[in-house]
This record gives sequence, structure tokens and C-alpha cells, in this order.
Amino acid sequence: MFEIFKNRLEITGTLWTVTALRISAGRSTEPIGSDLPVIKDALGRPLIPGSSFKGALRSRLESFLRGIDSSLAEDPANFISIERNKLVQTYKERYQNDDIALTQAFLKITDAVSHLFGSPWIASKFQVRDLIVVSNTWFGQYQERDGVAIDRDTETAADGKLYDFQVVPAATQFEFKAVVENAEPWELGLLMIGLHQFETEQIPLGGGRSRGLGVVKLEIDKMYWLDVNNDPEKLLTYLQELVNSNPGEKLPSHQDVKELTLKEDWTNSLINYLRENKAKTHTTEATQNS
Repeated sequence: MFEIFKNRLEITGTLWTVTALRISAGRSTEPIGSDLPVIKDALGRPLIPGSSFKGALRSRLESFLRGIDSSLAEDPANFISIERNKLVQTYKERYQNDDIALTQAFLKITDAVSHLFGSPWIASKFQVRDLIVVSNTWFGQYQERDGVAIDRDTETAADGKLYDFQVVPAATQFEFKAVVENAEPWELGLLMIGLHQFETEQIPLGGGRSRGLGVVKLEIDKMYWLDVNNDPEKLLTYLQELVNSNPGEKLPSHQDVKELTLKEDWTNSLINYLRENKAKTHTTEATQNS
């Protein structure tokens, strides 16, 4: 998948906390301070790990795909995946001297969501940086909130179960940067649907979501697309532009996704892909049951 550079999508934007956000760093061992502090960077500022954003996005897309066909997003812990791991080892031994054949064999046993997000045997095409806070939107402090465990028999606070936790205040902004490389059109369509869920406040982040925490909104600023389409000259031009530009600039080789119908094209590719694979699954099941 990655032996030849084919395409690249760069996405930048801002993630807003609509409500307070709590992504916990685990229970604190400090004698003074919050029982449950949030994750911070080396300077003590709030941080959203890229893995948290990516994990929430993947989980939402998996739920969509399973609603269409369970084989499109399989549970890594189930028996089928155990059998799949055995196949992986078999393929590694069979194609140990042929990387292309090995990759193709892996792709055939990889569910749809793992094509984009990766699996133990396939690298991810989608990379998300840790989201760092926009300094002028954070006033340098965290909110402290109290929590308590309830005794279900007495319906009162359980003895010794009072605790406090930190949250990042609402209206705090974080820088969002992501890159996708060598993706198929249907994979990009899957990503567009997932990002739209964040744009419409449909995917919460962190803990305390049942009590209203973690509602976030993604505002995408730029989406730059480069497709060299197996054209060496186009790739050479892009590399020359890259060296002579500043980070984040729109290069002449870049296409602005917002100004084109690419999002619609990618989404249509996804719908067609899912319909085709759903039809194949039903055909296989009918053959096995006959």
C-alpha cells in the first residue's frame, strides 16, 4: 500500500469544546490536587491525544458499517479474528519473499474499516496529530468538579466515595491536523462521513459523556488534495513546490477539496463499495445455505 506514493489529503481545522471536556490521565498520586486530572502537555496545557480522536471516529464508523453488514467492521476479539490471525501467520510464511503478494493477501482478509484505520497486520492510512490548545482560548486554569458514588441501598452518598475531577472549560479550542495517504476513493468517503459526525457534534470525546461532558464540534478550515495518478512528472513538480514553500501553504499542485465535488464523489464511491460488498456477502450466504 505504501511502496509507491499515490495521493495525499491534508486536513486542518479547529476542534471546539461545546461542553466541558474530560480526558483523564488516570488517578493522581499527588497529595494535593485533583483526584482525576486531565491529560496535559509538558507545559501543563490541556491536550487531546490524536489516538482519542481517532478512536472515537473509528468506533462511530464501525457502528455504521456493522449496521450494514457485520463483516465490514468485525470485532477484533471475536473468533473470526482469531482465525484471521492464524491466516496472517500462514501468509507471512508463504509470501515471506514477496511483499506485494503478502500485502494483497492481507487486504483480502481485512475488514473495511481497517483498510483506513489499520490493523495489527495493515498500517493505518489516516494519521491524526495530538490536538494542542489554541492559547488565546484557554485562560490558564481548569475547572474542578465533584463526583460521588451512590449507595444503591440507601440512595445516599457512599462513605469515602467523594472525589473530584478536572475538566477543560467549554469554548476551548484545539488545533486539528490530519493526513491521509494512498487512500482509495471509498476510504476517503468513509472518512468524510466520520468527520461530518464531528462537524455536527455527533461524536463526544472523553469521560463523563452521560452527564453532558465531552460534546465537541470540528470546524474544518482547509482540505488540500494531491493525486499524482502514477505520473512521475507531477510528483517531481510537487516535490519541487514542497521544498520552496512554507508549511501549510496551498501549493499549485494542491486541489482545494472545498471548491470541488470531491467529497460528493468520494461519498458516492463509498456507497457503491458498501452496496457491492453487501451483495457479495448475501450471495455467499445464500450459496452456503443452499
